[in-house]
Amino acid sequence: MFALVAAAAFGGFAATVLQQTLRQPVQARPSTATAVPAAAALPSAVAGQAIPSLAPMLKRVLPAVVSVHSQQRVRINNPFANDPIFRRMFPNIPQERINQSLGSGVIVDAGKGLILTNHHVIEGADEVSVTLADGRTMQAQFVGSDPDTDVALMRIPVPKDAPLTAIPLADSSRLQVGDFVVAVGNPFGIGQTVTSGIVSAVGRSGLQGLGYQNFIQTDASINPGNSGGALVNLDGQLVGINTASFNPRGSMAGNIGLGFAIPSNLAGDVMRQLVATGEVHRGSLGIDTQDVDARIAGGLGLDDARGAVVTRVYPDSAAAAAGVQVGDVVVAANGQRIDDRDTLRNFEGLQGVGARVVLDLRRNGKPLQLAATLREQPRSLPGATLDPRLAGATFAELPASLRQSGVDGVLVESVARGSRAAANGLRPGDVVVAANSGRFDDLPSFRLSFGRQPPQLVLRIVRGNAQGDLAMQ
Repeated sequence: MFALVAAAAFGGFAATVLQQTLRQPVQARPSTATAVPAAAALPSAVAGQAIPSLAPMLKRVLPAVVSVHSQQRVRINNPFANDPIFRRMFPNIPQERINQSLGSGVIVDAGKGLILTNHHVIEGADEVSVTLADGRTMQAQFVGSDPDTDVALMRIPVPKDAPLTAIPLADSSRLQVGDFVVAVGNPFGIGQTVTSGIVSAVGRSGLQGLGYQNFIQTDASINPGNSGGALVNLDGQLVGINTASFNPRGSMAGNIGLGFAIPSNLAGDVMRQLVATGEVHRGSLGIDTQDVDARIAGGLGLDDARGAVVTRVYPDSAAAAAGVQVGDVVVAANGQRIDDRDTLRNFEGLQGVGARVVLDLRRNGKPLQLAATLREQPRSLPGATLDPRLAGATFAELPASLRQSGVDGVLVESVARGSRAAANGLRPGDVVVAANSGRFDDLPSFRLSFGRQPPQLVLRIVRGNAQGDLAMQ
């Protein structure tokens, strides 16, 4: 009994002491260790070498990159809106909607307020406004655009109290694969954004639906809204205008490192023509070609089944003056490899009037080199000069984006109301892909196909997603 009482007393005493000890606040002991800072700043140098930064260069570049806002009024096709009783009952029913789009632009001339952007950014817009990097917004004036290279030029007022900042154009022909580049734009409308990468390729072409192509490829992130923005080198010079990105799931799915920009040399040439005349004039060789396949290569004595074989040389053309003949195979132009007729057409579309082109040919299986000076490519043709049954219609070359999709023919650019062409059923936007007047691929060959007017003229028309034959009376 004594032992049990003693054990109980000792246990109670020990519990009381332990409880008092736990209730006392913990006392920190002084330590000689150095305290760790909450946030460590980046060192200004490592091993004596200063850490590089893009910030100084971007301070000069960012004020020259703008956000572009475009609005287009589209009439709503509402069958009830034409009913006067319905309009009286619902007077506030909308007759049109406003489509808005966002993009980017680059100030390239601060004194004149000139801004380069993409044609598809402002295409069909009724109003275009520009927001500068400092938040100022002003209306932009359309100067001109070139759909085939996707380059457009705008002008904004130049404030006297707050001058604009421009980016100087670099010589994009000096770009090399591996050069560092920086993309600046307004992706998804979230605001001015900077991404960096390298030049992945130069002279890139063959992309479907993008017109004449000589793209700079980069892995710097280019997303929707970056279109029209700047691609600059590490000196802050403009080397390209961002125009497209590729993603198998669509551009809105985001960037996967395949971005494309229009070289500054090409954009600058288009800009100078737009400033001078408001439109772009292209040079032409004046030939029709087709791809060289294995059968043609064997018949012409060629080692490789590549190149563009000449099937027609137009009179008074640059090619005729240079001595090009039917059956010649173009394998290179100005040193650029030509694999097929689309490659030659793309090269030709990027040359200006008066450009000198050195052609590497194969004639009877032997190499031959000729020099041609390109002449102006016809832009449009009145239908009345071809056939009276086409009076009132104007025909033009197909956009390069359609040709990249494999379409040949000519575009019905306009049709006068009440004209004979209108009475025959032609509409603006129709694509004439064939006719019983003769074979043709483009506007010059379309004109030559009417050397003899057929008794009955039938045009094969593509209108939207439908195709059919149209008899011209």
